[in-house]
Amino acid sequence: MTTRRHFIAGASALTAALVLPRGASAKAASLAQVANLAQADWPNRPVRILVPYPAGGGQDATARLLGEPLRQALGQPFVVENRAGAAGMIAADAVAKSPADGYTLLLGGGGETAANGALFKGKITYDPIKDLLPIHVAVKAPIVLMAHADQPFKTVPELIAYAKANPGKLSYSSSGIGNLQHLAGELFNTMAGVQTVHVPYRGAAPAVTDIAAGQIAMGYNSLPAALPHIEAGRIRAIAVTSRERMPQLPNVPSIHEHLAGYELVNYFGVFGPAGMPAPVVEKLNRAIEAALKDATVKDRFEKMGVLPQSQTPAQAKAFVAGEAAKFEKIITDAKVSVDG
Repeated sequence: MTTRRHFIAGASALTAALVLPRGASAKAASLAQVANLAQADWPNRPVRILVPYPAGGGQDATARLLGEPLRQALGQPFVVENRAGAAGMIAADAVAKSPADGYTLLLGGGGETAANGALFKGKITYDPIKDLLPIHVAVKAPIVLMAHADQPFKTVPELIAYAKANPGKLSYSSSGIGNLQHLAGELFNTMAGVQTVHVPYRGAAPAVTDIAAGQIAMGYNSLPAALPHIEAGRIRAIAVTSRERMPQLPNVPSIHEHLAGYELVNYFGVFGPAGMPAPVVEKLNRAIEAALKDATVKDRFEKMGVLPQSQTPAQAKAFVAGEAAKFEKIITDAKVSVDG
């Protein structure tokens, strides 16, 4: 005899059979439905953006500049949290080990998302390539090859000729051992066949100030740190490390124009934990892409000395993997060590 209870059970089973793929369990379907609903609804609460360095730097400024248009586009606050230390690895490790739900992101640069894997091999507590997911490399930050105004070389060919005539006697500054300015100098040495000596400083300001004062001949650093000295005539901008010229320095060539294939830039981008749902990644990527096309946002980035980029998540992932391989080769070939 068919009872009401049997009828309900049979109807439920029939519904499950119609909805579920053959072999799928009701539990799996329920979890998938919840996950899909959560992804479609993302974000439904504030999103944190961890910045690996103190407030006031390029990555912090990038996070804050993107935060407002992302809030407007996605309807939730994007809260910037500065978590500095360990060459950017404290924040990067925290994001790598966060739930992959899109609510904890990293505004990462080339160090903590690529170079540090080789630089701190055996000590780093996350894998930059496997544990962090590139969502959008928002901007590239070219480095400026600069020299004191009284140095006898004014161009890349003249610098190479001078360095070859004076092997080991020409020094260059950067803002620290193993950072991307240091690697830019080592890549230049390799490609130009010269021997210039790295002198690390504790930060960009003293590294640039000593060039302006004539305490060191040349260096590699960011445009914002050097621009006041360049405008005052104390420092000469010789070249930029991006393949394209910078709009802020239209008359300054790229190193690539003299050493074909040379390129080494920092970059600032949005990363999440590996395993983030594809719909969330795509949604966030599109929102960042739209923000970067806003005329006001683009103008503010260019005034910072960085170049906004257009990227899909796949392109971002390929770019970061390529940079990591490039940095590892430079670090290995030049025997760069943070242990001194």
